[in-house]
Amino acid sequence: MDYAIKLSAVNNTETKVKAFAAVTLGDCFKITNVAVVEGKEGQMFVSMPSFKGQDTEGQTVYKDVCNPITRQFREELYGEILGLYEDMERAGKTEAVKAAKGKEEPEFSVSVTPYEREGSSIRGLARVYFDNSFVVGNISIFNGKGKEFVAMPSCKAGAARKDGKPEFRDICF
Repeated sequence: MDYAIKLSAVNNTETKVKAFAAVTLGDCFKITNVAVVEGKEGQMFVSMPSFKGQDTEGQTVYKDVCNPITRQFREELYGEILGLYEDMERAGKTEAVKAAKGKEEPEFSVSVTPYEREGSSIRGLARVYFDNSFVVGNISIFNGKGKEFVAMPSCKAGAARKDGKPEFRDICF
């Protein structure tokens, strides 16, 4: 699968998150908030975007929004991100880019699970599979005013809108 990576260093030395990556699949789908994190023993690892939820016992868990689904693609993608981070650090830069080999759009398939709950405007939940190697979940299908629409996975932005309501930014789009 053709993909590009843009890596940006985090300026805060107090955090274990050292950089964020944006991965573009082909020339058509972008995943943001992919973190390069320093582990307890100094090893670096890649953390895919996630959201906070609860398991069946009510315990807090973090669930990935998207992730590689084959070992081969996970090793390739994470290796590229970590290699790019090492090159960026070695060069003393704050940004690095790995261009895609091509701009071929990946094959994809979609699965939808109907969602029916009294009073909810959610009509279904969807997943998109790219080249049978990468999946994006947490896609919602809403019944809006007069029409249905799709909402991609998002996260709450740090600042609120002018009207005081929270602002959300898409993670995958």
